[in-house]
Amino acid sequence: MKQYFGLGLAMLAGTVIGAAAVTGLHAQAKPPAYAVVEIDVSNQDAFLKEYAPVAGKAITAGGGKYLARGGKNVSIDGAPPTPRTVIIAFESLEKAQAAFASTDYREGRKIGDKYAKFRIWAVEGIAK
Repeated sequence: MKQYFGLGLAMLAGTVIGAAAVTGLHAQAKPPAYAVVEIDVSNQDAFLKEYAPVAGKAITAGGGKYLARGGKNVSIDGAPPTPRTVIIAFESLEKAQAAFASTDYREGRKIGDKYAKFRIWAVEGIAK
């Protein structure tokens, strides 16, 4: 009887410790981040040919996942958005900042600045 009691107690303790560890790991997880890029393009053809492939490669290499990339914009309330809007998901704000600060992106941005004006910011998402 004592053997079963000890085994049951050990199983219960293992479950409690495991649950505490999982809770602790979830608490340490950083919330995702979303970068929003507003682009006023002056030369669409050159922008898409010269800048977009370079920037896209740099952002995805930095962990970004495109959620919206220049699709149709509509104003729901307030001032209308710029003609081109891009939304990119990242694991964290730090990863978003690092992707846009990377050498590859900065080099690509030199090309992009010839054909467009940019407004870029990131917002922290809700932790899951």
